[in-house]
Amino acid sequence: MQDSPYTVVGAGAIGGTLAAHLDAQGVPVQLVDADEAHVAAIRRNGLQILTPSGTLVSRLPVFGLDDAPEQLGRVLLAVKAQATDSAAAWIAPRLRKDGYVASMQNGLNEATIAAHIGAHRTVIAFVDLFADALEPGVIKDGGSGAMALGEYAGGTSDRVRQLARDLRHWGTPTVTDNVAGFLWSKLGFGAMLTATALADANMSELIDRHRPAMNGLAAEVFDVAAAEGIRLEGFDAFDPQSYMRGADPERNAAATDDLIKWLSTQTKTRSGIWRDIAVRNRPTEVPTQYEPVIEAGARHGLRLPLVEELVAVIRQLETGTKSMDEEHLTALDRKATSR
Repeated sequence: MQDSPYTVVGAGAIGGTLAAHLDAQGVPVQLVDADEAHVAAIRRNGLQILTPSGTLVSRLPVFGLDDAPEQLGRVLLAVKAQATDSAAAWIAPRLRKDGYVASMQNGLNEATIAAHIGAHRTVIAFVDLFADALEPGVIKDGGSGAMALGEYAGGTSDRVRQLARDLRHWGTPTVTDNVAGFLWSKLGFGAMLTATALADANMSELIDRHRPAMNGLAAEVFDVAAAEGIRLEGFDAFDPQSYMRGADPERNAAATDDLIKWLSTQTKTRSGIWRDIAVRNRPTEVPTQYEPVIEAGARHGLRLPLVEELVAVIRQLETGTKSMDEEHLTALDRKATSR
């Protein structure tokens, strides 16, 4: 398998950034993307990653869906969550018997992937990476966060450890049998960041001004995680234990202070969800990420009124039936404090 190049399917913010780091490490990598303009720009000018220290240009083999290789070995899937099912269906007939797919995505996508290729060929991954696709062929790297890798079927493996080694130009991924703990922690953190897309202001400022909503959203997600038997894992500046139901108020306040300070140092000040709505005018991956959380809560008799309202308002922003307004966050504050 080590003679097989990595194939990044979805060469946007996450996929493009990881591909550039693999290439910088001297690891063979190729790109597949459905956006014809993006593919054409990369073929013409290379994949350009704008970093604080300058522009990293990677001249990589890049394909559209129609001219992609017929056989794929090691696949890093980095499409939006709502495209996971169709992407996995496209990959399945091309994937070698000894190949695998690693979900380098937001949300809980591994079950969808495994339904197409089998759990034994599915790698579970957590990526906290701040990046934005600015225009075809150009990605802004807003700073690297944490990463964790493991086997979806359980445990770790040589192929996962090899992937971690190959990504060392990016950083040092954690190889663990508890990637789910990172993913559920990110769902809590992600709910907070998603809520900042309800208004037109920086993430750090909105989290600071609307702490009741942020605390309530994370707590609802973590109620479901606890019911599912998930052991939450902290990452970067996010401490999930400080946002669980009944957490010490002083610990929670200090954790939020630290989180705000960390976010204020990032060059990416708005979420990808905000950019999808305000700049790209396209559907977000929020419903695909959080409807399974809501459904899991229902199985355990848990209602998630804040998460439900967050998803509903995001849908209204996507369709233009509502506009971004900080009052949406104030309403979530009121709902959180009334519980």
